[in-house]
Amino acid sequence: MNRRFVTTALAILAVTAPLCRAERAGEKNKAIVRRVFTEILSQGKFEVAAEIYARDYVNHGTTKDIGLEESNASDHGWRAAFPDLEMTVEKEIVGGDFVTVVWRGRGTNTGSGNGLNATGKKVDGRGISIFRVVDGKIEEEWTEYSGLLILQQLGLYPARP
Repeated sequence: MNRRFVTTALAILAVTAPLCRAERAGEKNKAIVRRVFTEILSQGKFEVAAEIYARDYVNHGTTKDIGLEESNASDHGWRAAFPDLEMTVEKEIVGGDFVTVVWRGRGTNTGSGNGLNATGKKVDGRGISIFRVVDGKIEEEWTEYSGLLILQQLGLYPARP
């Protein structure tokens, strides 16, 4: 009876241990990705990028792919245009090496950056980003948000009637 219990317990551990490891890896990947929003974009701690992005990182943009240097320049531009930028993570979904984030960005356009001159107006918008995290580093990113909505909130493009 005792031997059967031990055998059953070992079998359960053998099946569940990989699931626990995958769950822990997913939680670690979510924590890494969350730093993009909390530390880099919201707090302007750009030095964090060196810790969490792979050297060969690729941001798959709508019209072209860019590397880490250009992506970092864009992040600097957003913080310059919106010095009070606050990015919040609303939802996170993990699947394998991928972390999908639904996020919200809020800020006041009191500076200039990324082609935007100061308007003094507030923006509030949502977006979605998918990150591929390998060995604790962000390797790839795909992000979508409404640039049109930002321009409309800033009064730089007419809103629909």
